[in-house]
Amino acid sequence: MTPPPTPLLFAGAEEYNAIWARAAAAVPEIDLVFHRPGIDVTPFEYLMMWRPVPGLIAAMPRLKALFSFGAGIERLLAHPEIPADLPIVRMVEPGLTEGMAQYVLWQVLRHHRRIWELEAAEAEARWAPHLYPPAWERKVGILGLGHLGAASAGLLALMGFPLRGWSRSRKEVPGVESFAGGAELPAFLSGLDILVCLLPLTAETRGILNRDLFAQLAPGACLVNAGRGGHLVEADLIPALDSGQLAAASLDVFATEPLPADHPFWAHPRITMTPHNASDTDPVTGLREVARQIKAHRRGEPLRHVAERARGY
Repeated sequence: MTPPPTPLLFAGAEEYNAIWARAAAAVPEIDLVFHRPGIDVTPFEYLMMWRPVPGLIAAMPRLKALFSFGAGIERLLAHPEIPADLPIVRMVEPGLTEGMAQYVLWQVLRHHRRIWELEAAEAEARWAPHLYPPAWERKVGILGLGHLGAASAGLLALMGFPLRGWSRSRKEVPGVESFAGGAELPAFLSGLDILVCLLPLTAETRGILNRDLFAQLAPGACLVNAGRGGHLVEADLIPALDSGQLAAASLDVFATEPLPADHPFWAHPRITMTPHNASDTDPVTGLREVARQIKAHRRGEPLRHVAERARGY
């Protein structure tokens, strides 16, 4: 006999309800219920949330686990109403991982071939071919070698780029020279031509993309930030571009979102921006992953991808 579907409360992002409702039709193991005012939440043992809902956790005495449906969990970790012993599960699923790897490859190739120069020439109806070095002469570094960083490195390795990776603890990723900890950060940065940031946002990583870091890269290096807006000291970016220390930057995340219309980034010709959509969780594969996790958890197995609160991710 097929067991009944597990009720899963979805809260904190009403604008996505319709998308996730359609996805739930393909995942019969889950009975997805959308939070709304007045609903009785006391029976639910599992919650999926991204933007904290005040008072919700306290009203769920049977809650066993909280699943994030996005890659970032800093909002959840900072929410004072979430008990310290409640597992917060990060979203790790194929659609999110593949999408980020594709975004990173797209932006690295953009900088490798200096596409912004071709775009400027096209806008002026000017024929202006230029040369660029082979991929094996362009050193690329990835800040953050978790699931997203490792997947991104895999695609970049196929293109022939020499790769370095930096993380809090040392990671072994094929084709990547690994650096770890603050003491090894300068060696990681030295001479990099393209820097990709995929770090989680913690007290230690906030503001890591600043003028002192830019100065350690190769002159004319390029930056890709698809981590969090809080990683970048925004006031340091345009001076680095205008001085030539940085040649160009791609930004998917910002300190204030949506980015205000009068923000100076909009007008800079060598800043490429995307509206925090480098990669999104695929609702179907995301729900299937949550369903697998819940099934295993009910068998007494430990949850995977649980946030380590002491580390902040």
